[in-house]
Amino acid sequence: MRVLILGAGQVGSTVAETLVGEENDVTIIDSDPAALHALEDRLDLRAIQGHAANPQVLEAAGARQADMLLAVTSNDETNMVACQVAYALFHTPTRIARVRQQAYLEAEELFERQAFHIDVLINPEQLVTEYVQQLIKYPGSLQVLDFADGRVKLVAMRAFQGGPMIGSKLAAIHEHIPQQDTRVAAIYRDGKSISPVGDTVIQPNDEVFFLAATPDIRKVMSEFAPSQKSVKRVVIAGGGNIGMRLATALEGDYNVKLIERSVTRAQYLAEELKRTMVYVGNG
Repeated sequence: MRVLILGAGQVGSTVAETLVGEENDVTIIDSDPAALHALEDRLDLRAIQGHAANPQVLEAAGARQADMLLAVTSNDETNMVACQVAYALFHTPTRIARVRQQAYLEAEELFERQAFHIDVLINPEQLVTEYVQQLIKYPGSLQVLDFADGRVKLVAMRAFQGGPMIGSKLAAIHEHIPQQDTRVAAIYRDGKSISPVGDTVIQPNDEVFFLAATPDIRKVMSEFAPSQKSVKRVVIAGGGNIGMRLATALEGDYNVKLIERSVTRAQYLAEELKRTMVYVGNG
């Protein structure tokens, strides 16, 4: 696949390394020659210096032949315009943009088909916020992913002694919790993947991945490890974009305290957040 990446920062470099490793044809654009040279020295890719949204630069980089464009520069406006240019001038089939500013994300009309032609929006802060929210909601989980509009979840957790399923064959879970329908999708033991079958015996420290309906998640988790107390109080160290988003998302359901070192920023947070207690200090 021919992939055009805009931005050679941390995100762009990481994506480029992954895609090159999967034998994709990668071209990357950035205005910083040093960043491009560093990537060319260690990766099999093509580097183009220039402004990521400039039509001439995009054409020179092969936007017309590209299968996908990933706009992940540090500038939201550049990413949005680059996707529009790629759509209008070069008909690039798939366009993905990183957009971080909430003001843009809240204006959904911007991303309708007659406006900016962006197929997928990536918002790192929102992804981190949602990830942490799920871990707080399901204590003991390592990862929680939503499927079917949130009706089903894939949960990763570690099995611990004291869980009813420890030492039991996997098939026994349906006897333990007959009212809950769950499927174990994968097990990692000592860093190695095990294909779960009915005769697989659950051992302490197994990393278990299971699918279940959202209302049944806690019950299924309690089979692999002793139940943990629900989280009631949350302390957030740092009131940056992620800290503020997380406090906003959690303050309706939890007792949230946020620690911010900047007095000015702390005052702003105290005014914006409704129920979060904001403290000035080092987290």
